[in-house]
Amino acid sequence: MYNLIVETSTNLPHDVRRAIKRAKQKENAGTRAALSLSTITENIGMADDHVLPICQDTGMLTFEVKVPVGANQLTMKKDIHEAVKQATADGKLRPNSVDSLTGENSGDNIGEGTPIIHFEQWEKDEIDVRLIMKGGGCENKNIQYSLPAEIEGLGRAGRDLDGIRKCILHSVYQAQGQGCSAGFIGVGIGGDRISSYALAKAQLFREVDDTNPNEDLQELENYVLEKANTLGIGTMGFGGEATLLGCKVDAANRLPASFFVSVAYNCWAFRRLGVKLNPQTGNINEWLYKDGEKVSFIEEEEAKNSPEQEESREVVLEAPITEDKIRELKVGDVVVINGMMHTGRDAIHHHLMDHEAPVDLNGQVIYHCGPVMLKDGDGNWHVKAAGPTTSIREEPYQGDIMKKFGIRAVIGKGGMGPKTLKALEEHGGVYLNAIGGAAQYYADCIKGVEGVDLMEFGIPEAMWHLRVKGFKAIVTMDSHGNSLHEHVEKTSLERLSQYKEKVFA
Repeated sequence: MYNLIVETSTNLPHDVRRAIKRAKQKENAGTRAALSLSTITENIGMADDHVLPICQDTGMLTFEVKVPVGANQLTMKKDIHEAVKQATADGKLRPNSVDSLTGENSGDNIGEGTPIIHFEQWEKDEIDVRLIMKGGGCENKNIQYSLPAEIEGLGRAGRDLDGIRKCILHSVYQAQGQGCSAGFIGVGIGGDRISSYALAKAQLFREVDDTNPNEDLQELENYVLEKANTLGIGTMGFGGEATLLGCKVDAANRLPASFFVSVAYNCWAFRRLGVKLNPQTGNINEWLYKDGEKVSFIEEEEAKNSPEQEESREVVLEAPITEDKIRELKVGDVVVINGMMHTGRDAIHHHLMDHEAPVDLNGQVIYHCGPVMLKDGDGNWHVKAAGPTTSIREEPYQGDIMKKFGIRAVIGKGGMGPKTLKALEEHGGVYLNAIGGAAQYYADCIKGVEGVDLMEFGIPEAMWHLRVKGFKAIVTMDSHGNSLHEHVEKTSLERLSQYKEKVFA
């Protein structure tokens, strides 16, 4: 189980790699989307080489275990718990188990309901274990529809295949770049509210290139995959050709009064693997999701040329940053940060609304990041993974926090809303979009940990003071009222509206 956890966290399966490679090859060269995919593929290689998490959010661990009749599931659960604790202690997992009432982090990923373990008996003399690590950013973009319904941009969706089609297309639109697109979706039709979501998540255990035995559902999968990639959302929501990398759908019976369509959205860092075990020895007999040759991103075809290259300039920033320097930046600029930055996620933003900051933040940079950290024998902290978290969760706080403490730049992923955009304009601030999931790429830019405050919130939520060099991000919201995220959302809704008319009988 330890080997399965480490491999899942650090090494993307072959079918996912093939899907990412196809996306990269069809993207237009020189665009923000193409540059993002290059960073993503570089990050995949770095995680391989270092045997460290692909993404710092190692997610909610879900184990699906099939066992021979009579197997001791209690012992197996204990073994899984011990493997999870060890992987967390070794920096292969971030401590992600938080008490919902107190906010206390268990520190070892073990707690009430975590990890998720589902057992199923079968009549084979082997154990089949499959693991998926689904991060919070993409988990928050899951969505459930109850038909009939009025769907934004697509109109009325009835209780039929065409209504289902509208729900699935809308699910891709609503995720935008906040779920680290380009992504994968699993869809569950029918059941009750709980089983419908469970069926959707189960689809993520299918191979990306498999064929649905139900011809109608296979046709639906193909349709959604084709049309979703015309919405122009693109990698990280920057615009582009690749928005969806896989779509898998299944259906279950339902009550006459209920008709649910549930969508489980997964980011590009689609971490799921499996093993078949000898039930007597526990040895791994076979790895799953590793069929075919392992995809290398080192020598591959260049992205196709774009008729309109996206112009951008590169600007170097080092805190403390002046308002005049921020006012010079425009959407599309590439910013390179040297010097200090400070992490701050949900708990920090909530805390700062009513308390003073532990350090002077005037002119400083806040990074929406919950890193994977390990302490060495001398008591020094080291960053093992440090990609951005989804920023929209801080929308209620961000503008007020920036004004209160004089913060000039915020780094995250997926963009923020109108309240923050207005504050950036009034205060003189900027939002920088880093590449979601690129935890090794950004960890390599962090040259030292200068300290940490508010550790009572747990490692992911503490305020880490980091010294960086060559940390690159793209201006997607500037101090002049411009937002790339707002633009992409508007244009993608217009494109979504093209698919109002009935397609499936």
